[in-house]
Amino acid sequence: MIRLNDASDLRRLLTAGMCATLVLVAANVRAADGFTLSSPGLADGGTLDSSHAASANNCGGGNVSPALQWRNAPAGTKSYAVTLFDPDGAKGLGIVHWVLYGLAPSVTGLGSGATPPAGSVAGTNRTGGPGYYGPCPPVGDVPHHYVVQIYALDLPPDALPAGLTRDALQAAMKDHVLAATSTVLRYGR
Repeated sequence: MIRLNDASDLRRLLTAGMCATLVLVAANVRAADGFTLSSPGLADGGTLDSSHAASANNCGGGNVSPALQWRNAPAGTKSYAVTLFDPDGAKGLGIVHWVLYGLAPSVTGLGSGATPPAGSVAGTNRTGGPGYYGPCPPVGDVPHHYVVQIYALDLPPDALPAGLTRDALQAAMKDHVLAATSTVLRYGR
């Protein structure tokens, strides 16, 4: 029980309570305004349409990359990098479906199946080639998780060479990531 001796005690208590409330509201606003990534039309954990699946090996898709949008990049962002990784693939060893980097700081999204923006750099996917390679989990598997990550970097768009694998990109980005965010998409056959 709080004991108040006079009106000044009440004012101090109310002022402290309002200050604490304002601090909590400010923290929530900062969290809500953080660096975020989404795939328009899909909630985090949403299921990809078959058009995004690979077109080879009877996967049944059109090999169309999903649309992505990001916002609230930190100050000082000079470029972005995007990866799409299936941690469930290859019996838990994972499969890299997309590596794209050198995206200019003015870019805030990629359209579904869009040609990567001018100046961006294609990395190496699971096939050993560049560009997006859609999901193709084994028939009957539980839907796989596809982790899409975007990194805000302090590196200029032309800082890294073409053709980096996901592992090589992550090594090259070390100490240059200002912020990162992700979304998870799912797909099964």
